[in-house]
Amino acid sequence: MQLQLVQLNKKYNLIVVLGPTATGKTQFASNLAYRVQGEIISADSRQIYRKMNLGTGKDYEDYQVAGTQVPYHLIDIHDPGYKYNVFEYQMDFLKAFATITKQEKFPILCGGTGLYIEAVTKGYKLIAVPVNKNLRRKLENKSLPELEQILAGYKKLHNKTDTDTIKRAIRAIEIEEYYTSNPELTLDYPEINPVFLGIKIDRETRRERITKRMYNRLKGGMIEEVKSLIDEGLKPETLIYYGLEYKFITLYLTGKLNYDRMVEKLNVAIHQYAKRQMTWFRKMEREGVQIHWIDGLWTMEEKVKKTISLIKSK
Repeated sequence: MQLQLVQLNKKYNLIVVLGPTATGKTQFASNLAYRVQGEIISADSRQIYRKMNLGTGKDYEDYQVAGTQVPYHLIDIHDPGYKYNVFEYQMDFLKAFATITKQEKFPILCGGTGLYIEAVTKGYKLIAVPVNKNLRRKLENKSLPELEQILAGYKKLHNKTDTDTIKRAIRAIEIEEYYTSNPELTLDYPEINPVFLGIKIDRETRRERITKRMYNRLKGGMIEEVKSLIDEGLKPETLIYYGLEYKFITLYLTGKLNYDRMVEKLNVAIHQYAKRQMTWFRKMEREGVQIHWIDGLWTMEEKVKKTISLIKSK
């Protein structure tokens, strides 16, 4: 692909590439980054861990485009066993976002962990906010439009679920009032104006890809990867906590499952995981997020060309 740098619509400052597992998100995001002078920020809850490569699907070669290394962030940032959380992900995302934008590069958030994607694009406030009984009494007799107007005085209303019921609207106001009264808890959160791109393939093709990829990784040393983590002192229950490949291979290595049963259960679990991912993305759409779906079976040139045309035209 010949490099032709493009300028994107300035109303966007973040591209989000999402989709279920095995749809080719990373390769697409890297090719897009190559064209728009971008850098990737991973939105994968397990790829943050070092030495967990095959099981988490770290296909490092996907970040190579036309002999060029596309920079990526939030991969291999913690040792396995560390209990990472969504709040830490928000902090790490903001650092990466600031670094990329200061360099006048374009950030591209890429991954399949819907919670992480929503946490950073909606600016979740993750500190537990106590009940304010006095405020609730003041608001309890107000109509939903009145509550929406009050909430709009605190913030822009991006999330429809904040105001889909009176109860939710009151809670949203309660949270905003708490942060107004406790400014030391407020994150210096930049204005995030994302455009969402979803990679989707038909269910049967996705199933074929998932199963083929699983067998390739098993042949490529995924069992040995899990065994080496156990040999280095990682407890089996910790690996089981990470789910999917690490759960079922650990059960196999500790004698809880035979090989054939492990493969069978792992294959089913990955397909179920892909369904849960699509359920999450559909929920995002119901809540007002516009996802521009791209056919994962298009050629890379078609995907990149049509995406750039879409973003430039908005």
